[in-house]
Amino acid sequence: MARPTATETAPPATRRLALVDLWRGIAIVAMVVYHFAWDLSYYQLIATDVTTDPGWVLLQRCILSSFLLLVGVSLVLGHGSGIRWPAFRRRLGVLAAAALAVTAGTWWMFPDYFVFFGILHAIALFSLMALPFLRVPPLAVLAAAALFLVPPLLWSAPGFSAKPLAWIGFWTTLPDTTDIVPVFPWFGVVLIGVALARLALATPLAGRLAAWQPRAALSRVLILCGRWSLLIYLLHQPTLLGGVMLVTQLNPPVLQPEVLSREEGFVQSCEASCAQGKPAAYCTAYCGCAIEQVDAGNLWDMLDRPGPERDAALAPVTRLCAAMAE
Repeated sequence: MARPTATETAPPATRRLALVDLWRGIAIVAMVVYHFAWDLSYYQLIATDVTTDPGWVLLQRCILSSFLLLVGVSLVLGHGSGIRWPAFRRRLGVLAAAALAVTAGTWWMFPDYFVFFGILHAIALFSLMALPFLRVPPLAVLAAAALFLVPPLLWSAPGFSAKPLAWIGFWTTLPDTTDIVPVFPWFGVVLIGVALARLALATPLAGRLAAWQPRAALSRVLILCGRWSLLIYLLHQPTLLGGVMLVTQLNPPVLQPEVLSREEGFVQSCEASCAQGKPAAYCTAYCGCAIEQVDAGNLWDMLDRPGPERDAALAPVTRLCAAMAE
């Protein structure tokens, strides 16, 4: 009797779910929108800083969570009945190569903020880490997810802000990089995806999800984007950045208005307020003193907190600088 080949003994692949591809397509389109806004912000073509604006930050977190949930769901769909090692190794190799390409490209464009452990690096590592959980009971997987999600809320240390350890998580200040997806807490989101997929497949809902097919043209386009999401991810930023850079070269005076630094903005605002009732010489001396005291006391965060706490913190500065400006 002939010995079965590796292909013959490998578990069968699960049919692609159009709904999962639609979800992935929506996520990749949202990522393109976010990165376009990031590019405009970076080149100062819009006033909004998308890295700090609450709405844009929330969108970025939702996009990232969607992709990582999909990692867990896709692993269950593709390997839940048994790991198909040839397919898994091929996918892992493509992800690793793409991650290295992102690192090299960002090193070239943003050497001080290059991507050393971004979304592709994380997906490659998390895919390996999630394999032992594919056959674990879903409730146990959710418990394991909590072990990754909760600790960063309770503990952090300055040493994890350095690049060699930043990929783990637990930093106190964001590392110098344009994209980072640390193990804590984000691997916990992948495990939630694994658990949700396992729970869904164990219910009658699984049949309806598998049978769903798109009817609207937009849905079919999004599904196509979902199936080619990695290629879109690799190509969209070079394309967007190239277009934005070209536009800034064509019309720099119109598209790049002067943007004041934090210190310049503070002094300008201070002098404008002071000039309403004080001589120019007094305002110059007062605001010069105020900027020195705010910077020396690291009171910048306090300036953005209107209320009694800010007034109490700035009262000594006001008294000192008013006396020195007289």
